[in-house]
Amino acid sequence: MYVLLFDIDGTLLSSGGAGQAAMEAALLQEFGHDRPATGLTTAGRTDYAITSELFAHYGLALDEPTWRRFQETYFELLPSHLAGKSGLVLPGVLHLLELLAAREDVAVGLLTGNFERGAWLKLKHFAIEHHFTFGSYGDHHSSRDDVARQALRHIQREHPGVPVERIWVIGDTPADIQCARAIGAKVLAVATGLFTAAELAAHQPDLLRDTLANPEAWLPVMLPPG
Repeated sequence: MYVLLFDIDGTLLSSGGAGQAAMEAALLQEFGHDRPATGLTTAGRTDYAITSELFAHYGLALDEPTWRRFQETYFELLPSHLAGKSGLVLPGVLHLLELLAAREDVAVGLLTGNFERGAWLKLKHFAIEHHFTFGSYGDHHSSRDDVARQALRHIQREHPGVPVERIWVIGDTPADIQCARAIGAKVLAVATGLFTAAELAAHQPDLLRDTLANPEAWLPVMLPPG
């Protein structure tokens, strides 16, 4: 048994910036804040960390009522922002997911910084949600390493006996590489996000690809036969 854990944004798909746009629209609608949050880093971060930084930027209290008010509006607005942006499923992803679906020795899940509900809204918009049976999300953790640890606990519970060297994290940022190392997993880095192949190579992933295209050529390295 192998377990593959996919990041979403920059790895499986590009939302065209729909996520951040929907967050900013939710802040405007609920709290009247329209001052741009310039310089906000989102790649590789959890939605919890990003939202916490946005709340600090706008002077909002990080309490449960404010948090829930923001989240509900964000989830309501996200589908229309996804529809209004020029997003796409990234090269090779559909074929790769189809190959993995045909294998009985592979469990396919998510390891993403997205809020859980936001993650599924994105996947459903691009009609790839049926390929994933479980996930670990960025609802409660600032550190992606903690999201990876949450994923590992799920794997140990649902697939006991799977060695960590048969767990692969697939992502497009140095944070994906780091969180894989935090749980002893292997990592496939793909340069379809904001980071170049050279930038990702500096973090020494186990496998590095420009895109996820032509998986027949490299998938046997991850999932060797026998």
